[in-house]
Amino acid sequence: MGTPTSAAPLRLQSTGLSKRYGTLQALADVSVELRPGEVMALLGENGAGKSTFVKVLSGLVQPDSGSLTMDGAAVDLTTPARSQAAGVAVVQQEYSAVPTLTVAENLLLGRAGTGWLWTRRKLHDAAEPLLEQVGLGSVHPGTRVERLSVAETQLLEIARVLSQDARIVIFDEPTAALSDAEIDRVLGVVQRLAGQGRSIVYVTHRLAEVFRISNRVTVFRNGRSLPAIDASGLDVDSVISMMLGRELGSMYPHRPDTPQDRTRLTVENLQAPGLREPVSLTVRAGEILGLTGQLGSGASSFVQALAGTTPATGEVVVDDQPLSLRRRADGIHAGVAYCSADRKKDGIFAGLTIQRNLSSPWLSRVSRTGVLSPRAERQVAGDTAAEFAIDRRRLNSLVGTLSGGNQQKVALGKWLGTDPKVLLVEEPTRGVDVGARAEIYTQLRRLCDAGLAIVVVSSDTAEIFGLADTIGAFYRGRLTALRPHTKWTEEALVRDVMHTADPVLNPRDGSEPQR
Repeated sequence: MGTPTSAAPLRLQSTGLSKRYGTLQALADVSVELRPGEVMALLGENGAGKSTFVKVLSGLVQPDSGSLTMDGAAVDLTTPARSQAAGVAVVQQEYSAVPTLTVAENLLLGRAGTGWLWTRRKLHDAAEPLLEQVGLGSVHPGTRVERLSVAETQLLEIARVLSQDARIVIFDEPTAALSDAEIDRVLGVVQRLAGQGRSIVYVTHRLAEVFRISNRVTVFRNGRSLPAIDASGLDVDSVISMMLGRELGSMYPHRPDTPQDRTRLTVENLQAPGLREPVSLTVRAGEILGLTGQLGSGASSFVQALAGTTPATGEVVVDDQPLSLRRRADGIHAGVAYCSADRKKDGIFAGLTIQRNLSSPWLSRVSRTGVLSPRAERQVAGDTAAEFAIDRRRLNSLVGTLSGGNQQKVALGKWLGTDPKVLLVEEPTRGVDVGARAEIYTQLRRLCDAGLAIVVVSSDTAEIFGLADTIGAFYRGRLTALRPHTKWTEEALVRDVMHTADPVLNPRDGSEPQR
């Protein structure tokens, strides 16, 4: 990690930045200082103002008032082009690479000052040192981006930043979709950039990362910035208190002492793309089964097969009734609800209201002979919103205007109206702040206590360890271990996910696997 230089002029200083959208005060007198060569963690709940501040720095939003200086001089960041010219670069959570272009072409795309004549060899020669810096030296510059893994695509986004020779690099949730091993690669690149004297603004909801790489922490709350504090003087509890303005209490709800005996979901010899061996398991009513592994491990393939979104074979039974895996509609009809990991693509309709999003899976429930009852729709949607701590008065708000945490609540909550028996959830808190995380965990446990069987897939091993009653680890398409949470430690779970222990344990009983 670079050593921040406090004697030199501040790399960035914002003074009194304010921005209002109608009645919403997104930023209120925000003052932030960034030193050369430091990693500044920018934290806060969803809707606290972090995204608006990043958009101001990247030239996408113009503040109503306030000033910005870089290296002691006033700077004009009123357009993306001017922001880039000033030396500001942003690594977005949502990837901006064009999948049908090659790696080398993406590195050149949008780069200021680029000439018009580029041969393929010249493109590849320019790309190779950038790829090497981010740990992608083994990736050929002529590879199409659509063939890259999620982690490789994220590292490509960082390589694009390197090509801009930026003085300030903003990372906006760069590890939200990555596994633990891939996170290490990204954090290593961040530290190298700081070591080169670049200034880093690091936005994240993963608090463990804050203490690994940051020099100082700036917290946003209700559109206002709190004074920066040295990371060495903070711990997780103090950071959460700063973000929320209150004590959070326990992040994870209490697990029941005696699980229910009734088997709700039975899976026998499920085989699907992404699984190298058939998977068999059971989930009881009132049980949360947590599945974890690195991206591509097979955990997501398993639940997508159960949901009917990918072709699969095997025997699946829900409440003693066989479940057809041929169509997604069959699963919904049988009481299997599925919440995808990609809420923007599969979970919400950003251009529709909260009410219409919540009612989308069960409109037939509040319709008669094809005619919708608006009153009934609003009543059921309002009850669902209340369960997920969404303000009933906002039912007519567009979901696209909500924070990430509230969007995730909508993506989950819409399935309650279908009266599901089994709930499949991938990455339930990706890009969600700690306050909303606790609310989502609490609601999942309430649903479980009401008799649902819940299967949660998450690449966050701490989340699985804290939430699940039974935990399964996947590695390279195989379910390598499946045991009650009392038989795990968090360290053992990480080791199993990384596959550092061999031989693997047999599901349930801990004995040697059958070869």
